[in-house]
Amino acid sequence: VMAMFRSFVSAAQLRHQQQHQQSGEAAAAAAVAAAATAGGPGDSVESQFSCPICLEVYHKPVSIASCAHTFCGECLQPCLQVSSPLCPLCRMPFDPKKVERSSSVEKQLSSYKAPCRGCSKKVSLIKMRSHISSCTKVQEQMANCPKFVPIVPTSQPIPSNIPNRSTFVCPYCGARNLDQQELVKHCLESHRSDPNRVVCPVCAAMPWGDPSYKSSNFLQHLLHRHKFSYDTFVDYSIDEEAALQAALALSLAEN
Repeated sequence: VMAMFRSFVSAAQLRHQQQHQQSGEAAAAAAVAAAATAGGPGDSVESQFSCPICLEVYHKPVSIASCAHTFCGECLQPCLQVSSPLCPLCRMPFDPKKVERSSSVEKQLSSYKAPCRGCSKKVSLIKMRSHISSCTKVQEQMANCPKFVPIVPTSQPIPSNIPNRSTFVCPYCGARNLDQQELVKHCLESHRSDPNRVVCPVCAAMPWGDPSYKSSNFLQHLLHRHKFSYDTFVDYSIDEEAALQAALALSLAEN
């Protein structure tokens, strides 16, 4: 009798858990649908339809057939120009011939609205980019962004156009937003057998860098030159050889 009673209680508890899970899933799905239809909070709808590369609302979206990840057509172009492209999001190899315009996403962009980040006016997602480019409130926000200020006082003039030396694009597959250590790790894991000669994006960003010079063995170059971060050691006002010697000396001293 006790065994039957325990079996009955366990079955009832299981049914209750399943009903609770199903109701939770239904509520979550309804919330997503309501946010998409009504516009929702400022970034909730936009985030559902934002390119993972540029982080803006999709422009002429395309999808990779093998993994179904979607990007702006222009953002995915660097990946399509290499011999063995990898999806920038999941790092899976894909056939560049099997990348197609995503008409379903374009229809959703036309259907849903979201508030402008500047004036809060609700705008169709497909028109959001053009609206933001002409919205005076957004332009004011961009103009009021904090300016570059040195961490410690310096007598040197503050440069007016500061190059991006923090993140880089993989020269093999076009993956973006990789810092120096991530670039080394990414290339060793994903491109160890790639025979292509490529330009080192780290060196090309330096004052002495040659953007047209292709390393004969890029992976060895990464390991020998870019184990450490230039930003930690380098004074950009001195030449390459002096910078390298100073960086090596500091690196050895720390070890």
